[in-house]
Amino acid sequence: MANSISVANYLLTLAEESDATLTPMQVLKLVYIAHGWNLGLYGKPLIKEEIQAWQYGPVIPRLYKLIKKFRSNPVQGPLSGVQEHDLKDKEKDLIKQVFKIYGKKTGPALSRLTHQAGSPWALTYSEGEFGMLISNDIIEDHYSRLAQRK
Repeated sequence: MANSISVANYLLTLAEESDATLTPMQVLKLVYIAHGWNLGLYGKPLIKEEIQAWQYGPVIPRLYKLIKKFRSNPVQGPLSGVQEHDLKDKEKDLIKQVFKIYGKKTGPALSRLTHQAGSPWALTYSEGEFGMLISNDIIEDHYSRLAQRK
């Protein structure tokens, strides 16, 4: 199982290779979406950190703390400060697919995607509550249903 920093760094590498940049919101949402698809397709978490329901969507607190300084500007990678995990080929393939499908979407567009009715965030978030844990079971259920539609 990877950590969110390793996944974020790989996404930043993919963005750089395609002459693109990613804002903190894009990085957070793309890591979350990759984690969701890994759960939905393979029944295994991609990252080991917990995901919380914040007012503006699902957040990985550890990753958020590292990239919030960039505000709405492009994240300059690679991110450091934690031990990275070597991603397996299967994990890289999934992250590449997520980047290919979702990588050109803006942060607000990705945010809207993660806020849809019936999404793990929508099922977990309660106004006025901060940092509610979004369980991997809810995320897996959501993404496995999405996979069945494809």
